[in-house]
Amino acid sequence: MAFTVDQFRTNLVGDGARPNLFEVRLTTWPAYVTSPGPQTLSFLANSTSLPGSDIGITPLQYFGREVKLAGNRTYPEWTVTIINDENFKLRKAFEQWHYGINGPVGNKRTGAATTLDRGYGVNASVIQYGKEGDKLHVYTFAGLWPTNVAPIELAWGTNDQIEEFTVTFAYQYWTTEDQASRS
Repeated sequence: MAFTVDQFRTNLVGDGARPNLFEVRLTTWPAYVTSPGPQTLSFLANSTSLPGSDIGITPLQYFGREVKLAGNRTYPEWTVTIINDENFKLRKAFEQWHYGINGPVGNKRTGAATTLDRGYGVNASVIQYGKEGDKLHVYTFAGLWPTNVAPIELAWGTNDQIEEFTVTFAYQYWTTEDQASRS
């Protein structure tokens, strides 16, 4: 097959999707967390990834030969990097979310966080935008909660930088708009 740059350009719809045109949204915060505001995460989520998933392999032996069958789907954790403001709005909210799930002193859960659904688990989404501001693809996470609120590194020699921290989430599954109606 002969290659021409014109064929490549023809197949690259819209000059390609751009990794800096995205937004992270939480549908709501858990009831026991003081919400930093609905738009705060959208503006301060500095980086993340579109989610992936794995389908396990179920090996079966037949006359000394391994036959590989499709297993169950699993979802790896999802990480978001967040810009820290001087109010620590998001940092405090994520710490409060963690405290509700497991208190640092009493080793207890708050009453509002005793269950995943309508407790400590919420829905979230990551939206990929096109260059004209249109939504290209939306991933929605179900039953999402933070497993890790990472430390913020401090150093006297760190000049002209703004603090960032990562939050790693576990979730039950993700869907896209075209998959939401399917099981």
